[in-house]
Amino acid sequence: QLQFVESGGRLVQPGGSLRLSCAASGFTLGTYALAWFRQASGKEREWVACIEITGNSPEYADSVKGRFTITRDNANNVAYLQMNRLEAGDTARYFCARRRYVSACSNSSIDYRYWGQGTQVTVSS
Repeated sequence: QLQFVESGGRLVQPGGSLRLSCAASGFTLGTYALAWFRQASGKEREWVACIEITGNSPEYADSVKGRFTITRDNANNVAYLQMNRLEAGDTARYFCARRRYVSACSNSSIDYRYWGQGTQVTVSS
């Protein structure tokens, strides 16, 4: 059964850092692009970053570019989102996702078929 399990979210102060993990099972992560999205309370789901199969050309939303880094460990079927210089606006539930058949990145949530349950990140003093 295809599954994602996100972890690493917690309460952190502004300016702090977190690393989120996305553990995949039921398929070989290395054959698909992997994206992170986030959804703040009362807002639509927002694309954050995506990493293609090789990991050589990650893509980022403008709001996180220069602060967040997406990586993947295909050998262990895990992807990560390193988040630095966190801001209150980063508070959201973070999800990893995969498209059904297509391996390329997309910044649209409707293109993604498989989602994890998410992990909550709260940035507050």
